[in-house]
Amino acid sequence: MSTPSSRYPQGRPRLLLNAFLMNTASHIRGGQWRHPDAEQHRFNELSLWTGLARQLEEAKFDALFFADVAGLYGDHGGGWASHVRRGLQVPANDPVLLLAALAGATSEIGLAATSSVIQSHPFQFARQMSTLDHLSNGRAGWNIVTSVLENAHRNFGSDGLTAHDRRYDWADEYVEAVFKLWEGSWDEGALLRDKASGVYADPQKVHKIHHRGERYSIEGPHLSAPSPQRTPFLFQAGSSGRGQQFAAANAEATFIFAPGPEHAGKVAAGVRRHAAAAGRLPGDIKVFTGLSFVVGGTEAEARRKRAELDEYLDLDAVVAHIGGGLGVDFGGLPLDTPVGSIETEGGRGVLDAIIASTPGRNPTLADVARYRTEAQQVVGTPEQIADALERWQDAGVDGINIINAVLPGSYTDFIDGVLPELRSRGLAQTEYARGTFREKVFGRSAEYPGQLLNDRHPAARCRGAFGAPGRAVQPAASSGLLGEPQRIPAAAAAAARKD
Repeated sequence: MSTPSSRYPQGRPRLLLNAFLMNTASHIRGGQWRHPDAEQHRFNELSLWTGLARQLEEAKFDALFFADVAGLYGDHGGGWASHVRRGLQVPANDPVLLLAALAGATSEIGLAATSSVIQSHPFQFARQMSTLDHLSNGRAGWNIVTSVLENAHRNFGSDGLTAHDRRYDWADEYVEAVFKLWEGSWDEGALLRDKASGVYADPQKVHKIHHRGERYSIEGPHLSAPSPQRTPFLFQAGSSGRGQQFAAANAEATFIFAPGPEHAGKVAAGVRRHAAAAGRLPGDIKVFTGLSFVVGGTEAEARRKRAELDEYLDLDAVVAHIGGGLGVDFGGLPLDTPVGSIETEGGRGVLDAIIASTPGRNPTLADVARYRTEAQQVVGTPEQIADALERWQDAGVDGINIINAVLPGSYTDFIDGVLPELRSRGLAQTEYARGTFREKVFGRSAEYPGQLLNDRHPAARCRGAFGAPGRAVQPAASSGLLGEPQRIPAAAAAAARKD
């Protein structure tokens, strides 16, 4: 058994463990839905998901983390027919609706959904997530993404893919708007529900937000009363430089794909430096990386199981997935085609990770496939896998989004094989902490006071900002980040009083 590293003189903290899922048949490891033991082709059936959710909750996983897309991946082999034929994240269903159903089938596990800023108006989305947080008693999470797929942008009225950094400008305003709704529209104590007086809520403590920005005009008020967390637990998926800045300002956890602990450590350190610059603490952001596992009682058994899984792995689907996210058609190209010099408005963090996985040379198309199928897969005995996870933790990773090959088998193998070893090392929880999703992740302390976002988070500036004339938050500066509350003109203040 490994000994605690010098980074953890009091012993290692536990690893946060999420099941990385998608309401589709073929998510990350293309083609595995064909495996005889795979059940993910039944993704339209609620019973598949309720059974899996209960299994993961019994194992004390932290969250069900659902990915999502709002369109087709970029062309592969000259068109998009390949994606439909292979089932590459099409068809796919809405994860928010599924999580609402799973809220009733579980009581402790976090329920996180990906939703892009392009696909839902912030007023409507804020209401959906408040509803989910109410129904789940404070277990809702939001993975904030900007959508790298050109087809997704065209599906919602754009002429094409919005430029990379401009997408984050969009996201800056989007989160500002929902923070105003979640944190500022209803004061504490506004909800009375007083049957004797007949007063359900105090109108003096419920406010319109009058958001005016480049993309959105929202009057308010938020139609949902404050949920247990008010703002759902905030994930962000994106590891480019601009993505790190956005995560450092807004996220409570960032999700990255990394080819190894060293690269993950560099990204984690970068996010934490940006967090300090934004007035937050390094510990305010948890870093998750995506990994898949093949577990065997012996090394030989683990290698045999990987070979069996590889029989059903569709490398063309894997390459189409990565290339489609970059906006590059890799279909039909020789495996030795270099790809490291391409320019893209797509997922730049993914491209950086592929380049980092091939130090000293320009990565080829074969490296692209190897990155997703080998670099992010850990194969071995429970002890070997636990050793590997300690190395990721030593590099700065707080949690793992566990990628599946087959449902539910990938998680069953991890639960039965790896979890006992992790628990013996103090790396996995045996019981849930009390409270909301946020409290379960951060605990309660002077720095993390409870179920609401701490005061260092920019959303906290919205609290009380609409409660008196002359204190309404104005649209953010060109950076898109929440600024300090500013005074509004007397005429606007008078209008606000009428509300």
